[in-house]
Order: sequence, then structure tokens, then C-alpha cells
Amino acid sequence: QNPDITITDNVLHFRAQGHGAKGDNIYEFEIEFLEPVEPKPVCRMTQRQLNITVKKKESNWWERLTKQEKRPLFLAPDFDRWLDESDAEMELKEKEEEKINKMKIESRVPKDPFKHLKKGYLIMYNLVQFLGFSWIFVNMTVRLFILGKDSFYDTFHTISDMMYFCQTLALMEIMNSLIGLVRSPLIPSVVQVFGRNFVLFVILGTLEEMQSKPVVFFLFYVWSISELFRYPYYMLSCIGIEWKPLTWLRYTVWIPLYPLGGLAEAVCIVQSIPIFSETGKFSLGLPNPLNVTIQFPFVLQIYLIALFLGIFVNFRHLYKQRKHHLGPKKRKMK
Repeated sequence: QNPDITITDNVLHFRAQGHGAKGDNIYEFEIEFLEPVEPKPVCRMTQRQLNITVKKKESNWWERLTKQEKRPLFLAPDFDRWLDESDAEMELKEKEEEKINKMKIESRVPKDPFKHLKKGYLIMYNLVQFLGFSWIFVNMTVRLFILGKDSFYDTFHTISDMMYFCQTLALMEIMNSLIGLVRSPLIPSVVQVFGRNFVLFVILGTLEEMQSKPVVFFLFYVWSISELFRYPYYMLSCIGIEWKPLTWLRYTVWIPLYPLGGLAEAVCIVQSIPIFSETGKFSLGLPNPLNVTIQFPFVLQIYLIALFLGIFVNFRHLYKQRKHHLGPKKRKMK
């Protein structure tokens, strides 16, 4: 507890209170280094141990750690982290060989003449989508503060044109994945894009009774918030830039937003079923002796099951992505 660690005249001074075999005691020691070191040590304390990192002033190999030839009794080397000169030379040689092999492999791979064109297209696509969903989010937020709950009922008539544009453009994400322009798997892209477009164009776009429902506000708001972090992240990734706060947001905000978006889509479908039943829109009569009619509300009930299966598939995919990008990194100890 409360360790006092200083380096003066090339001597490390340590004093701290700790609990040992004889109870609480004051522990202290001094180490005079063989050669000059930096006067500011770096300390990191955990529940089990205290790590002190001392940096040499000059990068060279020491004959021993301390100035005194005989090693202090309390001092013992950690051979898991031990590195001598021969080991360092071997490691340097391995790195050089790895670098040479990598250069050989890269030289064998034919260069893509359209590389910069593809990168420019992806940057522009993500930028346009980001600006579109930003407009939706800002517009809805301003209207909410000004009009309050009244803004719920005319969201579709105010926002639908921009949402139509963004979601139609989102079809390119399926094409990008299909032709290998991006490394995203095809199925999650198809599930998300077609799921949203089905609700937007078929449910909301064809039923005027649904366009004034409050659920439209929550649906569009959740969609826009989730894209505010996704598209900038991909845009920066195209130019090799990773901003850690944005990476964390990209792979975290979906945890509450994705289920909420799926729930809002399900509510839209459930509320539309009585309207489709009453109007008979999209119901299909088959010419056969039994005079069977495929009722569109029944199709929507089947779609509800597929919707939750799709949510599970995408949730699993996004969780794996989050674990890959934000999970603990394994470090090689020396």
C-alpha cells in the first residue's frame, strides 16, 4: 500500500506498507544499478503484485544488474522474461527473415490496378451514408425538442425521402460483399438490408395508416443512431486509420440498439397485420379447383419468425466481431 519509489544517484529506493507472514510491516530496499538509468520509473500495481519498470539511459547489454558484484539475497531473476544477447540476436534474425518472406510473398501477388479506385468508392459510399443518417438523426432530434410528442406522428412524411435514399443505397453493401470488395460476410448484410427495406418499402411505404404511428419515430431513430458510428468507422478503416473511441462505439452501441431496432420492426409488422387483413392488399388468389388464397397477413406471421431468426444470426455475427476487435490481446512475454 502507498509505495514510495524514487531513483536518485542511480539508486532505486523502495518503501511500502504490506501484509506478509508477520502481519502488516514496512518493506524497504535499495538497488544501485550497474550503469545509469532514467530517474523516472514506471509503476503498475495489481492485487497480487507491484511491477516497476526502469529504463536504461543507453541501450546496451549489462554484465549484471547491480553495481555490487554479489547479487542481493532478496533479488531473483524472472526467467520467463529473461533475455540475453544471443536470444536478442536470434529474435532479430527471425524478424528479418519474416520481413524478407513477407516481401517475397507480396511481390508474387499481382497488384490491383483498381485499388485506389475501389478505395475511393468505399470512402465516398460510407461518407454519403454517414451524412444521410446524420441528417436524419439531427432533424429528428431538433423536431423532438421543438414539437415534443407531436413529432412522433409526422416522422414518416418528414424523414421518409432521405430514409428511402439511404436504404436504397444500402443495397450496394450486398453487392460489395458479393464481389469481394469488402470482407464482410454476405448473409448478415442480406439479413439487415432486406429486413429494413421490407419494413420501410412494403409495410410503411404502402400503408398510409402506418405512416402516422409513433413506432415509426422510434424505428427511424434507432436506425440512424446505429449508423452514426458504423459508417465513419468503415470510412476511416479504408485509409488505415483506427480511432479507438470510435472502434469501441462501433462494436458496443449495437448491443442495446440492435434488439430495439428488431423490436420496433416487429411492432410495425404486428400493427400492420389487421390493416392488411381488412384491405386484402398483397393477398394472392391461386387459380385452382380449391380456390385457395394466400393471405398476406399469414406471410407476415411467417416473416416475424424469420425476423427473430435473422436477429439471432446478426447478433451472433456482431458479437464475434466485437470479441475480435475489443477482446483481450495475447502478448508475448520475454
